[in-house]
Amino acid sequence: MNQKPMPDDGRRVRAHVWLQGRVQGVGFRAHVEYHARQVGGLTGWVRNVDDDTVEAIVEGERTNVERFIQMMKEGPRGSRVDESKVEWENPTGEFVKFGMSRSI
Repeated sequence: MNQKPMPDDGRRVRAHVWLQGRVQGVGFRAHVEYHARQVGGLTGWVRNVDDDTVEAIVEGERTNVERFIQMMKEGPRGSRVDESKVEWENPTGEFVKFGMSRSI
């Protein structure tokens, strides 16, 4: 998986993130949701996609989103992130909080 460079202008940003590896059955989504609230100022969602993939969309201040993505790549104890992909998109402001979304 790849990662495109992030805009460096200090405004609100939106990141679409996919993480592959041992990310299901280890409390990964709850860990991500908890840390989104700890970082603060983040909105979006996290969900399971396939047997080995978690997807998230997060909006917030650039530095907070960067810190959050790094935390996601580290994951909770018992997890393992083998690959990650981040796509930077224009923020929409459509979310009011960060939470878990239904798995697909």
